Amino acid sequence: MTQAALTHPPAPPAPAAPTPAPRGLLRWAADRSGWLGPIGVALFAGLLRFWNLGYPNAFVFDETYYPKDAWSLLKQGYEGTWSDSANADILAVPQNVPLTSAPEFIAHPPLGKWVISLGEAAFGLHPFGWRFMTALLGTVTVLMLARIGRRLFGSTLIGCTAALLMSVDGLQLVMSRVGLLDGVQMFFVLAAFGSLLIDRDHTRARLAAVRDAYGGDTVRLGWRPWRIAAGVCLGAACAVKWNGSMILAAFGLLTVLWDQSGRRWAGARRPWRSMLRRDAAPAFLAVVGSALVVYVGAWTGWLVAGGRTGGGYDRHWADSRAGLSPDSFLGVPLPQIPMTWVPAPLRSLWHYHSQMYDFNTGLSTPHTYQSNPFSWLVQGRPVSMYWEQVPNGQHGCTASGGCAAQILGLGTPVLWWAACFALVYLLWRWFFRRDWRSGAVLCGVAGIYLPWFQYQERTVFSFYMVVLVPFLCLAVAQMLGAMLGPEGCTPERRRYGAVGAGLIVLAVVGCFAFFYPLYTAEVIPMTSWQDRMWFTSWI
Repeated sequence: MTQAALTHPPAPPAPAAPTPAPRGLLRWAADRSGWLGPIGVALFAGLLRFWNLGYPNAFVFDETYYPKDAWSLLKQGYEGTWSDSANADILAVPQNVPLTSAPEFIAHPPLGKWVISLGEAAFGLHPFGWRFMTALLGTVTVLMLARIGRRLFGSTLIGCTAALLMSVDGLQLVMSRVGLLDGVQMFFVLAAFGSLLIDRDHTRARLAAVRDAYGGDTVRLGWRPWRIAAGVCLGAACAVKWNGSMILAAFGLLTVLWDQSGRRWAGARRPWRSMLRRDAAPAFLAVVGSALVVYVGAWTGWLVAGGRTGGGYDRHWADSRAGLSPDSFLGVPLPQIPMTWVPAPLRSLWHYHSQMYDFNTGLSTPHTYQSNPFSWLVQGRPVSMYWEQVPNGQHGCTASGGCAAQILGLGTPVLWWAACFALVYLLWRWFFRRDWRSGAVLCGVAGIYLPWFQYQERTVFSFYMVVLVPFLCLAVAQMLGAMLGPEGCTPERRRYGAVGAGLIVLAVVGCFAFFYPLYTAEVIPMTSWQDRMWFTSWI
């Protein structure tokens, strides 16, 4: 080494120029990706759900009930009766609406039909009108799922992946394009789940402020509006269909378990006792109390309009009766006591509910497309909601063997089969890794799916599982996120994971595109229809 090198060491290398930050539109989009991504997926889903929504110009499956009930609620405040020719009269030109004021026995609470009636009020009593709200809620549900997935997993990519998967699920698409109740219930259930997630995050933020100072035993968590919002949404879900009560129980348990784990995280010495003393009762009032208020409020039309006009099925049943309390509850004998102190309209409402309960639990009339809950996750027996055999030369059919137009309530098979593996992965994550996110998704799955197994003799259908679709998509998205590799993994591992996850997403999208004609009653050759009947149980 020379003397010059010793006395004049080389200058340090110049620092690398920093990567220029994105500017203009790119910077604006990057800062708002948490909303722009979900909105983009929701717009794609909305296009699929609203495109040609008024087709077919027919009553699809149980549309023969709910849109007419919705119109009756809109006009009378309660469900009236219709003539036997009502469907043909409504679709005729000029239209005739043969609604009478005589009350009709209805097996489901009224809120879902009130929601459907909003579209009818805006667009009239025809297919587009009675399908508008289910399509709108089906689209908004995709947006909610993207935001929920982002909050749950801390990743916009995973949240948008879950939303994309749901936007291309065939069952969710079909139930968003028909005027049935289950799509409405799906919206309220997912909204309740999202509200509980927000409540959990806010509660953890409060606990973090006292984690070191006081511990988690004595702190009061105070006003929790998001938990009340969850109760409102769960009450609305029950006011659409009664199986919402099982989901209410599951989510109520979930929120108090989150309270217990939060207090333990904050340093509580006895987190269970602290939760039971300080959180259980407020949680019950917030969730169950608000749900009960919403549920009874959904019957306002029956209580008020039915009382004023004399309509409403059994609205005045208790007017001339002394009334006694029920002699049993859930099969347990109870002493009977006078109930005259309860207002007659509420006693009539209770009597009406007892009849609805007997009908819903005793329904066992065989149906061609009924199925067992064991087959639902693998799509063993989808429901054909609309079928038309089209001869050659009609409605654009050019096939010599004729054509078919069908609406099949079939979940995208690749997605549902992938979800079966994803649920197993989530069980492993929850049981062995104590992953609370997996437990949250599994709680939704359990509350929605498992209660149906107690009705083995009842006539049930696989399309009830549209309420489950958001949670299946969250499960698959979580599994795909794990395939990408943990934080800090090698670039090569990340590339292989991205390729695998991308191939699964592409397979789901491709499968959806293949079955799309069966979701929208597109006229296709009989040979093409037969190619899509992968199993004889689908026919």
